[in-house]
Amino acid sequence: MVTKEELKHALAEFGVEKGMILEVHSSLSSFGELEGGAMTVIDALKELVTEEGSIFMPALRLSRELPLTDADRELGITVKIKVLDPDAEKTAMGAVADTFRQLPDTVCGCDTISTAGWGKHAEEALTGGLDYAIHHGGKALLLGVDIYKLTAMHYVEPITPTDITAMFAPSEAIDRIYPPDEWFIEAGHPPVKAWYTIQAAAYGRGLIKEAQIGACKAMFFDIWSVVSLYEDALKNDPYGLWGIKRED
Repeated sequence: MVTKEELKHALAEFGVEKGMILEVHSSLSSFGELEGGAMTVIDALKELVTEEGSIFMPALRLSRELPLTDADRELGITVKIKVLDPDAEKTAMGAVADTFRQLPDTVCGCDTISTAGWGKHAEEALTGGLDYAIHHGGKALLLGVDIYKLTAMHYVEPITPTDITAMFAPSEAIDRIYPPDEWFIEAGHPPVKAWYTIQAAAYGRGLIKEAQIGACKAMFFDIWSVVSLYEDALKNDPYGLWGIKRED
């Protein structure tokens, strides 16, 4: 059993402190047993950061991945996720983020792709999502998850060549069956999990700190220092990053 005081101590040792801007992604189950559950994580973070800082968590109204049918596979679908109703209490973001989003002192957008914020710069969640955290020295805290949960990575993806994104975009036939306003669909996967390449590069440069909190593997780093590695790779060799052979 991990207690709140043990969690606070571990987070403080990591560098979580008063006035910090923090992007948090978490898996509650990764702790094994955590005294007080999701609210313990939230309270510990608030007490360390205080209202002089800000905490941001994902508030995407998306379900977990749903099982694919044979018909889905024939269409080339590889990921099928449902867009949830605005009043959905549970999403794929996990218990901590879902609890945080619904607290009365949290600011949260109501779009399908939204960010929840608390503290001094909470309103930034409504106007720019994670943009403020990315460009104002924000730190990322990953509790029991890895870089593939880091929403900030998506903020540099508009520079991805359109022919790459088109390779994995749903077809018109898929969109007719699964309307884009009701479903999030992926059709195919790049040969390489590029974000793990970025994560490995960040580790190689000493950008990521690690700690073990109970059974939870935690990661802590400057958001932009890692996201900028992704931006540079997308600018300089996006095809190599994703393991895609470019056709001239």
